[in-house]
Amino acid sequence: MSGQTRRKSVHIGGFKHVNPIPNACRIGNLVMSGVILGRDPATNAMPESLDAQCANMFAHMKATVEAAGGSTSDIIKMTVWLKDRGNRGPLNVEWLKMFPDEHSRPARHALPMDNMDGGALVSCDFTAVID
Repeated sequence: MSGQTRRKSVHIGGFKHVNPIPNACRIGNLVMSGVILGRDPATNAMPESLDAQCANMFAHMKATVEAAGGSTSDIIKMTVWLKDRGNRGPLNVEWLKMFPDEHSRPARHALPMDNMDGGALVSCDFTAVID
C-alpha cells in the first residue's frame, strides 16, 4: 500500500477524546474503539443519571461504528465498566433497544470501575467486524 496506511482513524463529531486519539481505529474489516463515555454530545457535560449516560454512550457507540463504515449489527464484543456493577438496569434498557434480537447480540462483559473521573458512572469499548 504505497502512499497509504492500512490503519484508519475514526472520528465522530459529538464525542471526542481529550488526548490526541481517535474514537476508534479500523484495519481491514476490524474496528476497535477507544473508551466511550456518556457525555452529552451537545454540551459535552456529563449527565448526573446513569440512564442518561447509558443513552449517550450507546448513541456514541452507534455513531462510531457507522463512521467506521459499519452498523451496530457488526459489533461482536462490548466491554462495559460500571461505577456500580450491581446497577445494570439502565445499561440493559439501552442494550435491548440496540440489540433486541436475542439470537443476534454481541458478547458483553461488565466490570467494576472505581476510579471514574468527571462524574462518569459508565464507560465502554467495542470491537466490530465489518464485511
